Amino acid sequence: MGDTAHKLLHMEKEELEALGIPITKHDKLPDVVLYDRARNYLFLIEAVTAHGPVSPKRHMELEEILAKCPATRIYVSAFPDFREFKRYANDIAWETEVWVSEVPGHMIHFNGDKFLGPLV
Repeated sequence: MGDTAHKLLHMEKEELEALGIPITKHDKLPDVVLYDRARNYLFLIEAVTAHGPVSPKRHMELEEILAKCPATRIYVSAFPDFREFKRYANDIAWETEVWVSEVPGHMIHFNGDKFLGPLV
């Protein structure tokens, strides 16, 4: 986890390396990286106010960086409010998620047919 001023505020280096995630001095990872062992999900959360959303270019860059990571990757662009979301909506990559702090219990899914169909 990091921010603009301190990119690596907290890091579990051994865990990341075990997952095949390269760590460099000029790290290109998103602001927050969380791993869910039970489901083998890697959540990659970009704080929009720091670097912008997960754009198609950023998505492709992260896919290249994480090529050796076997976890299922979930890309999230985190916005403080809907005003910021609207400002960046055209830049958000497909196959990613959006979280807006104004409605913390909900996500916006930019991922095609993955969630189409009735909720069970």
